[in-house]
Amino acid sequence: MNTIKKILAISMIALGMTLPISGFAQSLTDGEVKKVDLETGKVTIKHGEIKHLDMPSMTMVFTAKNKNLLTDIKAGEKIKFMVVNEGGRMIVTDIQPAQ
Repeated sequence: MNTIKKILAISMIALGMTLPISGFAQSLTDGEVKKVDLETGKVTIKHGEIKHLDMPSMTMVFTAKNKNLLTDIKAGEKIKFMVVNEGGRMIVTDIQPAQ
């Protein structure tokens, strides 16, 4: 039983070393919707700094992970959103109304 515990402990340490540290620091970013294109699944957002991607404030077009994320938002709305970099593409994975 001790051998199994040691193997599990070493495996967990190795897994932790392979995960990107920035993945743990992700948080929602403030933004304002400028344009929504449901057909293409894209949204233009004027956003604050995206710290986990080391990206400064700017306005840019993002692709939604799922087009359903865009059905309840419209231009001019203040939002909080999550974006990830998937192979060089900035993908919005969550959008919530700003409180």
